[in-house]
Amino acid sequence: MKYLHNFYTQGKSSKKTYNRGKSFGYQILGFGSGVAAAALIVTQKAIFAYGQISGGDTNISNLVNSSGVVGSDVTGVGTVRRMASGDTYGEDKGIIAYGYNGSANISLSNLVNNSGVVAADVTGVGTARRGQAASGFGSDKVIFAFGFTSANTNLSNLVSNVGVVATDTAGVGTARTYLDGVKYGGDKAIIAYGNDGAATNVSNLVSNAGVVASDTGGVGTARTYSGGVTYGGDKAAFAYGAGTAAGYTAIKNLVSNIGVIAADVTGVGTARSSTAQVGYGGDKGIFAYGWNDSYVTLSNLISNTGVIAADVSGVGTARGDGASAGYSTSA
Repeated sequence: MKYLHNFYTQGKSSKKTYNRGKSFGYQILGFGSGVAAAALIVTQKAIFAYGQISGGDTNISNLVNSSGVVGSDVTGVGTVRRMASGDTYGEDKGIIAYGYNGSANISLSNLVNNSGVVAADVTGVGTARRGQAASGFGSDKVIFAFGFTSANTNLSNLVSNVGVVATDTAGVGTARTYLDGVKYGGDKAIIAYGNDGAATNVSNLVSNAGVVASDTGGVGTARTYSGGVTYGGDKAAFAYGAGTAAGYTAIKNLVSNIGVIAADVTGVGTARSSTAQVGYGGDKGIFAYGWNDSYVTLSNLISNTGVIAADVSGVGTARGDGASAGYSTSA
């Protein structure tokens, strides 16, 4: 059973996914006295990249079209690594940062343009770490938060709307790793679950200015290696994970448009950990890849009402510990 101990501890292990381009970016324009709301700006496409495969790490990527179809492998760009995370910035582009290269935590980043092309490494800013959460916030920015350095941390780094990563911000909330973040309510984020020495269900809200709030008491099954994705424009769902009494799980917890996590919903699809997840088509999402005593390529779509569909046969190299981000406002 490969790296199962990492579901319960967070030492110098090599196992974990974070992805984190889970949400789709969007912006509501034109609110104000006497001004009608303009069109909703949403990303339509997405990318899965990096991760751990059988025998080592990778930098391959797979593009997801606006119908949720995963494309075949694309030759990798940037440092081979796992446990990176990412999300959408600047409304139609992505950033993937941090991770573990097989011997050390790293802080470099790779930008993804609005055609889904991954750029070369950018020298890292902020403390090198792995297993951190990432989420969009505001209309066009990203936050990386928490993770594992030489111990669990709660520091964060904000990313501007031109993809520049800022220096460390002092942490708020319980230090933990192997968690995920996701956008809700149009311009805010929630970071939840993870490992603080054991699997936990604590969460932290993030304002539309990127300020992390103190801990909120947990709801749902405590677990690690779960993933979050935005659906329906302003809501979110956390699903899958490990560290439960049953080991791997497919349970789901919905998040309202005011950031309230609901109780467990019976899972759909193969129970697993270390998925990558991302929004597509403006208001839907996809969970893909992962680990269930072996790497898998299958995927599960989540509708714009938060319903997760049955497994879809996988495309691309089986892997876990990958990252993801939404890109492009054109279908």
